[in-house]
Amino acid sequence: MENLNEEVHKAYEIIKEGGIILYPTDTVWGVGCDATNPEAVAKIYKLKQRAETQSMIVLMNGDKMIHNVFKEVPEVAWQIMDLSENPTTIILDNPRNVAANVIATDKTLGIRIVKEPFCFKLMEKMKKPLVSTSANISGQPTPKSFKEISPEIIKGVDYVVNLQRDKIAGKPSTIIKLGNDAQVKVIRK
Repeated sequence: MENLNEEVHKAYEIIKEGGIILYPTDTVWGVGCDATNPEAVAKIYKLKQRAETQSMIVLMNGDKMIHNVFKEVPEVAWQIMDLSENPTTIILDNPRNVAANVIATDKTLGIRIVKEPFCFKLMEKMKKPLVSTSANISGQPTPKSFKEISPEIIKGVDYVVNLQRDKIAGKPSTIIKLGNDAQVKVIRK
């Protein structure tokens, strides 16, 4: 537990200065930053060699954070989040209070509530959502473990979290898009 708190503190210090981190999530290893900092978000796009038109997921640690980013949340979104047994990303319309370059061109944002202790505690300290994108160069396979992360990614971040390095990741989250018009579309199972 002490190691967890120490890693949360170290990651927080980097993030509050606009840095980017490599960290374990409830699915795969992710590259992340403060989702409200456009310069930090731009660093991740550059590191991943990814077009800014390809949006990234934002992690949140609870209802309060979701309400801060979305004025309207369809009832079905709460039901999906409550009932999902596996990590599930939900794409919602019209986010606010996040960096413009993390929002998709169709004015949507993919979010996931995390229970994973490191991510949860880090956001508790940040009081802001956390960008999460897989730890790979765009177009390359998603690493299933820390050992599979390319040296380019490891060297390109400002801090590598020293937790769960032996963990083999599950699959990336399910992605469901919910429009304010009550349309539901499964993007990734």
